[in-house]
Amino acid sequence: MTPSPRRLPSDEPPGPPSPLDLGDAGDSIDLMLEWFAAHGDTYRVFSPGRNSWTWVIHHPDDVKRVMVTNHRNFTKGVGMDRVRLLLGNGLITSEGEFWRRQRRMMQPAFHRKVIERFAGVIDELNAAMFDRWTAAAKRSEPVNLTQGMSELALDVVLHSIFSEDLGRLVTDLNESPFMMVTRDSKRDPRFAYEFRQLGTVVQQIIRQRRAHGKRHFDFTQMLMEFKDPDTQAGMTERELLDEILTLVVAGHETTASTLNWTWWLVSQHPEVERRLQEEQDRVGPLGAGATYADLERLPYTLAVLQEALRLYPPAWILTRRAIGPDKLGGYAVSPGTDVFLSPFVIHRHPAFWDNADQFDPGRFEPGRSEARHKFAYLPFGAGPRHCIGENFSIFEMMLHLNGAARRFRLRPTDTEPVTMEARINLRTTRDIQMMVEKR
Repeated sequence: MTPSPRRLPSDEPPGPPSPLDLGDAGDSIDLMLEWFAAHGDTYRVFSPGRNSWTWVIHHPDDVKRVMVTNHRNFTKGVGMDRVRLLLGNGLITSEGEFWRRQRRMMQPAFHRKVIERFAGVIDELNAAMFDRWTAAAKRSEPVNLTQGMSELALDVVLHSIFSEDLGRLVTDLNESPFMMVTRDSKRDPRFAYEFRQLGTVVQQIIRQRRAHGKRHFDFTQMLMEFKDPDTQAGMTERELLDEILTLVVAGHETTASTLNWTWWLVSQHPEVERRLQEEQDRVGPLGAGATYADLERLPYTLAVLQEALRLYPPAWILTRRAIGPDKLGGYAVSPGTDVFLSPFVIHRHPAFWDNADQFDPGRFEPGRSEARHKFAYLPFGAGPRHCIGENFSIFEMMLHLNGAARRFRLRPTDTEPVTMEARINLRTTRDIQMMVEKR
C-alpha cells in the first residue's frame, strides 16, 4: 500500500498534491518545469518509494548554499547507490575525508598544461573521423551522428587513460570491450555488473606497469604516481580501479551528449552555423599543437558549446541530502531531507535567462554574461565537487569543432523533432542521422 503524505505545517514549501519518485519517472523533467511554474523557486513533492518528502530548489542563491557556502552539510543524495554499483568509490560517489584526499591527489592531472599534451591524440582521432565523414559525403550516405560522437568521445578518453596499453583492451573482434558504453544506454544493475568486469583488464595493466617500471604519459600513470601530500601514500589498486572506471564513464558521457546536441542545434540555426564556420576559417587549424591560448581565439565556438550545455546539460539533476538543519528558500530544512536541484530547469529560470528556450550562443559573449548570477549556470556542477574533467571536456570539444566546422556542414536526414530522454544523463531519444556536406 502506498503511504499517504503527512499534512505539512504552513512553514514548509508548497508542492503538487500527487506523489512521485522524482528522478525515476520518465516525465520528471516535464513535471519539474510545470511545478516550477506553479510553485516557484522552492517546492516539495512526496516520494512514495522513500516514504519521505523531496525538496526541489531553483534559485541560484540556494544552489550556492547547498553546493558551496554550506556544502559540508550536504552529502550525496538519492541515486548514489546505483551509481556506486557502476563506479565503486570513485570521485563521483565518495564522500568526506576520503573524497578530499582523492580529489587533492587527482587535481594536478587536470591542470591546463597537462591537458594540452593530449592535443595530439585528440587531433589524430578527429582526423580519423573526418576521413570517414569525407567518404560518407562522397557516397552521399548519412552518418549516425549520435553513435559517431559517442565513439569519438570514448576513443579520446580511452587513449588519454591507457595510451600505449590500449591495445591490451582489444578483443578478438578487434574492438575495445569498453565499446559497450556507447551501445547500451541503460545504466541498470546488469550493465553495472558487466562494466565492472572490465576492471580485471585494468588491474592487469596496473600490475604490469608496476612490475616493469615503464612510464607512459596518460591518466593511469599519473594516478599511479600521485601521493597524498600529507601522508605520502599513493592509491591502492582498488582505489585506482574505481577512479579509472569513473574517468571512463564520466569522461565519455558528458562530451558525447554535448557534441550530439551541439551539432543538432547548429544544424537548426543557419546564422549560428555561419558564424561558427567563419571563426574557424579565420583562426585556421589548431591541430596537434593546440594550447589554451589558441582556444581563446575561438570565443564564439566556446559560446556555442556553453549554450548547448545550458539547454541540454548532461547531468540534468543533482541530488543532495541534508546532514543537519538548514534553511533554503526561507524554509527550515530538517536533517535527512532530500534536496534536488535541476540544472536543466535552473538554466531556464526566467529571472536569469531571457527567451530561455531559444538557442542563442550570443548570451555567452562578452558583455552579456558578466552580470548574470554565477550559480544560474552549472552544467558541470559547482563548488568543491564541480566536475574535475571540465577543462578536458571543453578542450576536446573545442578542438573537434575547430576541425569539423572548417571542413563540413551537417544536415539532418529528416524533419522529425528531436526529443529528450532523461536517465542518468540527458540524451536524445533516438540517434540523429546527418548528411555530411564538404565545404
